[in-house]
Amino acid sequence: MSTRRRDGTWKRDGAPPLTLTTPITYLRGVGPARAASFEKLGVRTAGDLLYHVPFRYEDASTITPVAKIDVGRDGTVLGTVVSKGIIPTRKGLKIFQAVLKDASGMLELAWPGQPFLDRVIEKGDVILATGTVRFYHGRQFAPREWVNLGPDHAGTAGGRVLSVYAATEGLSYKVIRGILDQHLDALLPLVREYLPADVIAEAGVQPIGEALRAVHRPATMAEAQQGRERLAFDELLGVQLVQRRARAVGRTPRTGIAFRNRKLLGKQLKAALPYELTKAQLRAIKEIVGDMTSEVRMHRLLQGDVGSGKTVVAVFAGLVAMENGYQVAMMAPTELLAEQHARTIEGMLAPLGMSPLLVTGALGAKARREAAARLLSAEPVFAVGTNALVQESSRFARLGLAIVDEQHRFGVAQREQLGAKGEAPDVLLMSATPIPRSLGLTLYGDLDVSVLDERPPGRQPVTTALRPESARASVLAFVRRQLDAGRQAYIVYPVIDESEKTDLKAATTMHALLAEGAFAGRRTALLHGRLPQGERDDIMRRFRDGGIDVLVATTVIEVGIDVPNATVMVVEHPERFGLAQLHQLRGRVGRGAAQSYCILLGGMGAESAARLRIVVESDDGFAIAEADLRLRGMGDLFGERQSGVPTFRIADPLRDATLNATARAIADRLLAADPELAQPAHEPLRAMLGARYRRALELFRVG
Repeated sequence: MSTRRRDGTWKRDGAPPLTLTTPITYLRGVGPARAASFEKLGVRTAGDLLYHVPFRYEDASTITPVAKIDVGRDGTVLGTVVSKGIIPTRKGLKIFQAVLKDASGMLELAWPGQPFLDRVIEKGDVILATGTVRFYHGRQFAPREWVNLGPDHAGTAGGRVLSVYAATEGLSYKVIRGILDQHLDALLPLVREYLPADVIAEAGVQPIGEALRAVHRPATMAEAQQGRERLAFDELLGVQLVQRRARAVGRTPRTGIAFRNRKLLGKQLKAALPYELTKAQLRAIKEIVGDMTSEVRMHRLLQGDVGSGKTVVAVFAGLVAMENGYQVAMMAPTELLAEQHARTIEGMLAPLGMSPLLVTGALGAKARREAAARLLSAEPVFAVGTNALVQESSRFARLGLAIVDEQHRFGVAQREQLGAKGEAPDVLLMSATPIPRSLGLTLYGDLDVSVLDERPPGRQPVTTALRPESARASVLAFVRRQLDAGRQAYIVYPVIDESEKTDLKAATTMHALLAEGAFAGRRTALLHGRLPQGERDDIMRRFRDGGIDVLVATTVIEVGIDVPNATVMVVEHPERFGLAQLHQLRGRVGRGAAQSYCILLGGMGAESAARLRIVVESDDGFAIAEADLRLRGMGDLFGERQSGVPTFRIADPLRDATLNATARAIADRLLAADPELAQPAHEPLRAMLGARYRRALELFRVG
């Protein structure tokens, strides 16, 4: 039992008072085991639970009796599973079917390509489903959204909006819903409003307490949407405030470096290149050189699709620093990628009588001493390496430009450590992860952004095809023909090991089957993220050097080295990958002059096939990323992989464009009047930013 104190806090009988910082394990209905499962969802405290909001809703308030739902019409049905089974087709597609019964009659539900549901849905379960009825050997309901309410559906008959929460093993969304419902009335009074009243009025959103009640316990879908808008606005406003403050703090006058654009080395490099630079590359070089010769320290992101030519742009930037007598450091996430960059840059610098310096943890003692001596000398040098560049032993005499490749693979601390190696060196971040142009201002508000949106001449587009599971034999035969021609191939799987909980083929199992079957006599290897980094690098080196014919892998190869002789990639279960991720994987082939191919094998359900055809029909990474976001939402794109960029858990800057514009305008107004949010009226907002975004602790001097 819990009782409310006079001060508004709640006291559980025999326990300390409930607060938003109370560990989740102490809440009634949780305990240590469920607390461990909640930990996987990022829920550690009562406050975290309150902000673990539903990711979707099922509207059980407008249920249509199954006997009255017409062919060709959308509707929501609720009934009990009376029979089920898997139906194979002649084309190899497996369809899971269940017969649903309510008081009015029975209806057949069908899930093409999802046979694993046979282990998820049991006879006697109550299913709530939204979709369309079609005529296929009788009436058949194709669920677009569905939820398994289990054997107990109390509370749905009278009509209600059901919250569906992100769940995990050992913790279903129904259990989460029950725990939240049990504690919601006690938790809501503990929440304090942090937005000023004028901001709430200008944005047209609800107070935070009302919004949290609306998202967890909505009476209607419209009410749930109102609550979501407030929480989405909070995220968008927080990102805008942090990014704009970061830009203001970062744009302090540069001291100690005054680059001049002497153009001598740049002209020599341009003349020596065996190809013409694209207009996008020339534009990016102009923007970067403009930053480097200005009175403001450069903090720029160079974003380009796979194969767009970011490295040569970075070299042009490095030459500006070097001909002014400064050093350049380029940091890559792996030794293998650092070695590749060093070889590429060596080829560019050789006609200029220069060579890069490789700095990695794999260097021997003598080589490390020699590298350290060169960095400590006054000699202009282009150093390429891993995070060994930010170690204490790596000291630069005159670092003028810090370049971070695949910047999302590094933490904020590592990037800042490299930038701190000199006296405020210019910083150039590079990323091959396509981010839609429409999100640039939101995600990179603290950076200037240059985009390479052209493919260098001479690179052939990769032929991409979607093939059904029934075409497996012909696909593998095609791969063998490529191997017979002296080429190499990737075969990619979504998981490492098989699981009883899914029907997915796994890299480990399939490597053994393929090595003994379709690719018997070929040199095959298995690569996945659980292998030690050194072993992974060794496998990739052997593949690069032609010692491996077929590389069976997981997405660990998504960002990898160039293997020009690899001309074919097969991706199994492509429906389990994001579109942008498939595009990144496709970028591993087509690196040489020969025609290359990417084959998506499976994923032939109607919805999956329609989504996958976007990749088949387009090679524009930015357009694919935007389509991916519209279809799947933010996902984890802006989570830990985008270190330093606050996560969007609720907001979607594409869908919430109007709300985002409002947040941007309010952020500008607040910071113009109170740059550090130091006024008493802004203290709760500043504290919220400090708690939610670690970066704000520094930017707003919180704590």
